[in-house]
Amino acid sequence: MRVAFLGAGISGLATARFLQEGGADVHLFEASDEVGGLCRSGTVDGFTYDVAGGHILYSKDRPTLDFMIGAIGGPDAAVATQRNTKIRFEDRDVHYPFENGLGDLPAAANTDCLVGYVRAYLRRRDRRSAPANFRDWILWKFGEGISRHFMAPYNEKIWKIGLEEMTSAWVEGRVPDAPIEDVLRASVGIPTEGYTHQLRFFYPRRGGFGAVPKGVGAPILDRVRLSTPVREVKRVPGGWSVDGERFDLAVNTIPLPELVKICPEIPGAARAAIERLRFNSLTTVLLGLDRPEVPPYSWVYLPHPSQGPANRITYLSNYSPENAPSGRTSILAEVTHAGPPPPDPDGIDRAVADGLERAGLLRRNEICARAVSSVPYAYIVFDLDFDAKIASALEGLKSIGLPTVGRFGRFEYINSDQCVQRARAMADELLGRGATT
Repeated sequence: MRVAFLGAGISGLATARFLQEGGADVHLFEASDEVGGLCRSGTVDGFTYDVAGGHILYSKDRPTLDFMIGAIGGPDAAVATQRNTKIRFEDRDVHYPFENGLGDLPAAANTDCLVGYVRAYLRRRDRRSAPANFRDWILWKFGEGISRHFMAPYNEKIWKIGLEEMTSAWVEGRVPDAPIEDVLRASVGIPTEGYTHQLRFFYPRRGGFGAVPKGVGAPILDRVRLSTPVREVKRVPGGWSVDGERFDLAVNTIPLPELVKICPEIPGAARAAIERLRFNSLTTVLLGLDRPEVPPYSWVYLPHPSQGPANRITYLSNYSPENAPSGRTSILAEVTHAGPPPPDPDGIDRAVADGLERAGLLRRNEICARAVSSVPYAYIVFDLDFDAKIASALEGLKSIGLPTVGRFGRFEYINSDQCVQRARAMADELLGRGATT
């Protein structure tokens, strides 16, 4: 079976690898000059950074985690880290998640958040069904205080639309309930821990997170055609044509809005649905610092407008000692945009640095290196009719026999480990070893 893959991000690489292991002849078309997609990394002045934000290597599924660690060279090639995450609230660091850090807040905000949380908890006992839109869901889940002080401003920074325009379905189940006993303890200063599934994570010792897709795809990297964007993909008798070359099967991993530009086979209803899908792009700003130490944090959330345009920073030099030159450290800041990134992000690094300095997280005279990167597809915007749109899109692709996989190949809010899991399931299906979806 001769198979063409559109895209060589982690989903394309993993699916192609598993298919080749099953005997398929795979060929990957990649528009960029390197593999990895959203998991790529770069280097500037000895600082290694991830171009699409700070990634971590973890999974609830141990075989998948073991496979990914093995792909980068085994345990010795990975750095194990205990998560230490904060929220920068005014001039202080608040324990993450926010409801487990109320005792770190000023007294008035602590009281405000606790009273609101208890009232929301009591209301939920009478009405168990979650509200349909995200803004009301936040109030229903956390109460007025936490919503006003953190959840609403932080999420508005990321999503760039009114939270009432988003469905709550995407987040329901992703955010666990904090036991009210834990919230009460946290409010009076007794440490409690939430979101324990990420308490321990891994990161490649060398090469940034980009080492992961390169490792996963190592057996088939010679099958990747770099700097080769696909111009047209269409059905032909007994298979598919990709830029005039015949294949038995084509598998899509590129973003659906890009696929409709090159695939005339997509039915009209599916095409219209895809064209209405919403997404946010991302600009990352790497700031290398001429100082030997930074706080021992993994990442920090920035909810306030006064903290600049970034919604989160990652202390990448804490992930691996090889991410920065000796005696220096690094911060990677993330800024989202509605739709595609601005054509010229000039000045965004200055705005980020100014905001971080106002937040007390760095001094401008410490900055010794900078790098600005943008990716056009980073976050899926789950607006109120998202479920209907994506169902129509995927049904249209299924009707023409074009499998699609990946974060933006299916518009799923999934992490790299889930990309690998879905890649394996897709390969099994295509090889006739799994259930047809």
